Formats: sequence, structure tokens, C-alpha cells
Amino acid sequence: MKALKKLSVVLLLSSGAFCQQVWADNNVFTSMDDPSTAKKPFEGSASAGYLSQSGNTTSSSATAATNMTWYQSSMAYSLWGNAANTSSNDERSSETYQVGGRTRYNMTERDYLFGQASWLSDRFNGYDGRSVLAAGYGRQILNGPIHSLRVEAGPGVRYDDYHAGGHETQALAYGAFSYNWQLTDNTKFIQGVSVLGSDDTTVNSETGVQIGINEHFSLKMAYNVTWNQNPPASAPDHTDTKTTILLSYAM
Repeated sequence: MKALKKLSVVLLLSSGAFCQQVWADNNVFTSMDDPSTAKKPFEGSASAGYLSQSGNTTSSSATAATNMTWYQSSMAYSLWGNAANTSSNDERSSETYQVGGRTRYNMTERDYLFGQASWLSDRFNGYDGRSVLAAGYGRQILNGPIHSLRVEAGPGVRYDDYHAGGHETQALAYGAFSYNWQLTDNTKFIQGVSVLGSDDTTVNSETGVQIGINEHFSLKMAYNVTWNQNPPASAPDHTDTKTTILLSYAM
């Protein structure tokens, strides 16, 4: 092989059922599915990804994620985490870690209460740590099988620990919606948007398609956008985008 030949390898593995779960960026919308429609008391997923390129440019990227959800007749609990690291020419260019938890309680067939907590470390975007607590009311407007739509809103608090130094605590207003459209028996369209409204409002969006290949494998393609109203001085760009392709394996 020639020395300048580029080599790229992508490996992504995940467990879970395509017809039951949609893997969304946890920054966007962390709500689990309606517990009243759950087919089993527990669903879990684990994923890992790696990309390597050599030749004129040397770079690598690694990702890992997990999501665990427990269902009862009217309640659901979820724990999740993810990590992503990218380096170019032996220098780290991106490093993100995130963990969180979520609970949902169905008051009626359509109305529910939620609570959530998350922690994010993303120093290349200016945050050594960002903690968010939120709780409030949600409404399951559509509940499948073709269309699923839920919206929710509530108060919260956000604590930012900036990579360049300093920290800040802010009250916030949280709002989000999640929409899934089962286009065919094995193809699902995904759209999620969340807003953390404060003096430093953050908007997250994910648009994607998830395709079932066979009984065990599915493919997800997604485009994520994050917009910060007042980004940290160490990462002044207002908008970040990310495109992902995930190959998933159902156990």
C-alpha cells in the first residue's frame, strides 16, 4: 500500500430494537417513549464508533454511548451517557462527555410530568462543565403508530463552568418537541428541537432518518445543529453542526 493512501474505518455497534427506540442526540430531547406503550419493562442500548485516516492528513475519532430505560405502567426512568473524542495530526481537536437521567410520569393518556438532570463537558466549545436541571409538564399530542409527537416545557436552572475561567448560574425556561414519522415499515423520520432559554439561550436540533436493514441491523443518518446566543469567549462561534451515520445492531 502507498504511504499516502488514506485509510478510514468506521465501526458502530448498538443494541436495542429498531421498532421500539429512536436514538436521538441527548442534547436535543431526552424524553423516553410513552411508558403505556412499552413492549417490555427494560430497554438498553450501547454503541461505539471509530474513524481513522492516514496519509497527508492523520486524524482519528472515537465515540461511545449507552442508554438504559426502565418502564412501569405509568412511569419510566432513563439513564444515559456518551463520549466523543477527535484528534488531528496528533493534537486533540474535540472532546465531549455527557451523562444524564430522566423520569416521566403519565397523569392521563396524553398528559405527563417529567424531570431531568444532565452534565456536559465540552472544553473545545468553552465548557469544562455545564449542569442542567429541569422539570415540568408534557403533552403526548400524537401517539403512533404512524406519527408520534410530544411537546413539553418547564422551569430549570443551569450552571456553567467556563474553560477560560469563571462560572455562572442562571434560571432557565426549558421547552422541546419530538416528532417521529413512520414512513414505511422499516423507515422512520426523526425531528427533535430543544430550547434552554436564559441570558445565554441554547437551541439544539436533530433531523434524521432511521432505516431498518433487516431483523437485526438498522442505519441512522442525522444532522445536528447547536446554536448559542452568547458563546464563551474561548469558542466564539454561535453555531456548531454535526453529521452522523450510525449502524445499529438489535439483540
